Amino acid sequence: MKVRVDGQLVFNTGLLRMNAVLAGLGLAYIPEDLVKREIADGRLIRVLADWCAPFAGYHLYYPSRRQPTPAFAVLVEALRYRK
Repeated sequence: MKVRVDGQLVFNTGLLRMNAVLAGLGLAYIPEDLVKREIADGRLIRVLADWCAPFAGYHLYYPSRRQPTPAFAVLVEALRYRK
């Protein structure tokens, strides 16, 4: 199958990308946790699911050599993964 596609859309935010996809303007690469509701409602469908790597979760990188501020230490503790 050959498909000719003219034009391209470029967005600065995920919200604009999501609105364009919901309006039927094309495909978008959006983290699944941001579109769970739309997928469950049937407003969006996953494409190329076999080629999507599993999402291991978010990561926080920071220099360990420096003493963290109290506010940053509280943030790290709040975001720490727990079972």
